[in-house]
Amino acid sequence: MRILLSNDDGYFAPGIEHLARALSAIADITVVAPERDRSGASNSLTLDRPLSLRRSANGFYYVNGTPTDCVHLAVTGMLDELPDMVVSGINNGANMGDDTIYSGTVAAATEGFLLGVPSVAVSLCSKAGAHYETAARVALEVVQMIRNRQQGEPLLLNVNVPDVPYEALRGRTVTRLGRRHKAESVVRSLTPRNETVYWVGAAGEAQDAGEGTDFHAVANCQVSITPLQIDLTHTGQMGMVSGWLKS
Repeated sequence: MRILLSNDDGYFAPGIEHLARALSAIADITVVAPERDRSGASNSLTLDRPLSLRRSANGFYYVNGTPTDCVHLAVTGMLDELPDMVVSGINNGANMGDDTIYSGTVAAATEGFLLGVPSVAVSLCSKAGAHYETAARVALEVVQMIRNRQQGEPLLLNVNVPDVPYEALRGRTVTRLGRRHKAESVVRSLTPRNETVYWVGAAGEAQDAGEGTDFHAVANCQVSITPLQIDLTHTGQMGMVSGWLKS
């Protein structure tokens, strides 16, 4: 089995090291990750300059681009054979609800999915990063689950793991994405040169976080597994807009 690993925290991040160590027990691992932290890069591709691919001392490859660049470059140009799976992570922090739109971690997995490869994004739901080994063990279990079952169509899973010891987990559950409140306002500040700059504000608190959502699962110490799709078409409004065109 061949697995391509990537992330958005950079090739030097502890999460991807834990992930590579865990999955190397069952697969041939290739790591292609950004050269620096690209959190929030979403699905962006670098089209205004060429990309470089280098190899670090630990054997991980890194690219001067986005998480999507990394997976696209690896699958369409670098690797001699198509990987059997793409796994992205382990992200330092949750990727739930609206976060998935901005997440570079989810974007790397999404690129694998779009290229026809079963893909998984894995996030540890705390900035403290105390229990990467828990998320790595869960990732291994999810990969084995996918490997042992036939998929009739491409698969994209978003996995969020509570930052607790593995024994403290209260099971795994399939969830839908929740929703957040509106993000906080940007934060204005001054540079030493007296120039005004702005920091993007923090994400809003969870609004739609009831039973069945990813927020609810993680809050109750369960692993959240959300199958994702890419079709953004709002089919419920197609008739309405068609009516506008006829009026």
